[in-house]
Amino acid sequence: MTRILPGVLAMATIVVASNILVQFLLLDGLLTWGAFTYPLAFLVTDVMNRVYGPSAARKVVFSGLVVGIICSLIGSRIMIQGDGFEYPAVALRVAIGSATAFLIAQLLDIVVFDRLRDGSWWKAPLGSTLVGSTVDTAIFFSIAFAAVFNGLSASAAEEVMWAQDAAPFLLTGPEMPLWVTLAVADWGVKLSIALLALVPFRFIVTRMLLRSA
Repeated sequence: MTRILPGVLAMATIVVASNILVQFLLLDGLLTWGAFTYPLAFLVTDVMNRVYGPSAARKVVFSGLVVGIICSLIGSRIMIQGDGFEYPAVALRVAIGSATAFLIAQLLDIVVFDRLRDGSWWKAPLGSTLVGSTVDTAIFFSIAFAAVFNGLSASAAEEVMWAQDAAPFLLTGPEMPLWVTLAVADWGVKLSIALLALVPFRFIVTRMLLRSA
């Protein structure tokens, strides 16, 4: 456990930071600052996978899941004042979507990475992160905001109804549910960071392997 402790701490830091930064909006609400920190979770998972293997990577992922659930529980208890009403900082559907997407996407990332492990050094981290990020975005935004899940809980649906209102796609295109625009914008950030993260991935893995040699 000691050898993966840096990975556990890094994952916990990213999850906590993302839960805080998601409250701060950018580009008229199109993105949040959390969109730029959360994708780094895939970097941590991939580094752990490359250096210590899939079993160690899964332990880091589960530690991140526990931290994320704790953050969601705390956030659900924090009430924010609106225009004449109160609402939780973390809506129930958002919390469920977040935990589900994180677990499935990260575990899928580990599987894909392991399949590509013997190829060129960049294929495994890039391929696994692209697949994991896409699945993460699809699962999270669907569970958290899509109208198809409204029937599961009327009260939970009311908390996210704002995301189902029609709005111009990416602020300029045809009108569609707002959550679709938010999902596409978030996905674009994830893909960009997946490419940029190849540089720190190469550097960190090289340093860790040299130390363990």
